Amino acid sequence: MMTKTKVAIIGPGNIGTDLMFKVMRLSTSLEMGAMVGIDPASDGLRRAASLGVPTTHEGVDGLIAMDGFDEIGIVFDATSAKAHVANAAKLAAYGKKLVDLTPAAIGPYVVPPVNLEEHLEDHTREPSNVNMVTCGGQATIPIVAAISRVTAVPYAEIVASIASKSAGPGTRANIDEFTETTTAAIEKVGGAQRGKAIIILNPAEPPLIMRDTVLALIGDAEESTHDAIRASIEDMVAKVQEYVPGYRLKQQVQFTEIPEDEPVHTLLPKGSPKVTTKVTVFLEVEGAAMYLPAYAGNLDIMTSAAMRVAETIAERSASRAKEEVTA
Repeated sequence: MMTKTKVAIIGPGNIGTDLMFKVMRLSTSLEMGAMVGIDPASDGLRRAASLGVPTTHEGVDGLIAMDGFDEIGIVFDATSAKAHVANAAKLAAYGKKLVDLTPAAIGPYVVPPVNLEEHLEDHTREPSNVNMVTCGGQATIPIVAAISRVTAVPYAEIVASIASKSAGPGTRANIDEFTETTTAAIEKVGGAQRGKAIIILNPAEPPLIMRDTVLALIGDAEESTHDAIRASIEDMVAKVQEYVPGYRLKQQVQFTEIPEDEPVHTLLPKGSPKVTTKVTVFLEVEGAAMYLPAYAGNLDIMTSAAMRVAETIAERSASRAKEEVTA
């Protein structure tokens, strides 16, 4: 039986608390080592303490001072972009792996089914801080990548619509960072030459589950290419569903011919070849309702992706340690 890796979660809000429940109920390779906050009256800290998880309301300084800090191998940060910069600086000297659930993007963007493996292939060069982009990025970048591995994508645009009730203070404080980070990751991870991201906080009552739209402009109108894109997207959706069961296509992938007089050139990067076809993909993400309501799929996909990354790191580390012992 593999020894579990202890983890700490900074930020006992909705995301951090949901992540704690996932680690405790689902993970075979991770175990809770600490829940960290700054408000002693925090509901997340109270819940953690009631479950026997060590807690501190003194932030990262309190985490570093805790008994058992040396045993913690991975630290999740579910605070805010600004807070993560300070937290990462304080933890830099201690050799912990940081999984950043904020849009701070200090480390490389990681979307598990797209580029996790390339960051973990050589453990001597593994980043100590990886960034989970955003909830919209985790939902839509796999689709952009699925299209771009079939044909060039001069332009990709995503619209993420989430229930207003699922957007806590951290999300609301990071709206600008959300669009900037997601846009950059659409290009760097998704493979689009130019990207754009839009987030909508939907105030509908009762709250609606997360809905995402991916629009990509391509220059290949061949039916065989469209069939390959459909297959690639279906394959990618299946990979995301391995850790987010509520992730699904809302309807069939759509291909629309772009009229000659439509001014799409304003969206394309300079020197881009002519585009002929618009690819539209509609998604929805239903949460697991383990701690948060089912409509909070945006938070569920973030915590699920973050745990996928941490589990992979932990499993690779345990495998290397075993190899060193038997060598």
